Amino acid sequence: MSSAASSIKQSPNVNNAASGGHGWPRRTPQGQPHLDGNKFTASQPLTINRPINLYPLTNYTFGTKEPLFEKDPSVPARFQRMREEFEKIGMRRSVEGVLLVHEHGLPHVLLLQLGTTFFKLPGGELNAGEDEVEGLKRLLTETLGRQDGVKQDWIVEDTIGNWWRPNFEPPQYPYIPPHITKPKEHKRLFLVQLGEKALFAVPKNYKLVAAPLFELYDNSQGYGPIISSLPQSLCRFSFIYM
Repeated sequence: MSSAASSIKQSPNVNNAASGGHGWPRRTPQGQPHLDGNKFTASQPLTINRPINLYPLTNYTFGTKEPLFEKDPSVPARFQRMREEFEKIGMRRSVEGVLLVHEHGLPHVLLLQLGTTFFKLPGGELNAGEDEVEGLKRLLTETLGRQDGVKQDWIVEDTIGNWWRPNFEPPQYPYIPPHITKPKEHKRLFLVQLGEKALFAVPKNYKLVAAPLFELYDNSQGYGPIISSLPQSLCRFSFIYM
């Protein structure tokens, strides 16, 4: 593991002939926002400039709980179960949560580490017919939920990625290949807004690490294609360091 991952503990005027003058056009077709300096004067959807609050890692407390084991003892067993379930219920649906904190004004992603080289986002498989957001909340509680009976408040903000598994094999892609009519798994990633403070319980067989975005960027060898693509997926958000 790289040492960079922390273990838990005015615009110029332009000539516009159509407007008959200089500067940005003041009139635009109906329904089209016009630029006024750096501002949009028409209403804009939140996704134009979506703010996300990031709190310091030190705001969070981490305890431990009983180990959380995978359903399958090996990779071949996992794909065999996927084949069997595909025949019965069709494509597998999975969800994962991206939980962000900051250290020294740098965004970090909370990852679960198993062993020395395997990292994963918290989440997992959905039950048949289960709502994606509710399923993610269930899985986050199973994985990191506290054990003292206090209900964890998971705020699922937005979708940040969709990945597809075309065959019963490890490769996944951020699109469905054109020759694939029945993908075997759809994995959706969600951004989860953490509260100002929280207590998490980490399964004993995992280690929770905070990996900075610069460590993940273009590092599929260390973190795999999905996690290493998170800096590109997250760059559309405006981070507010609290």
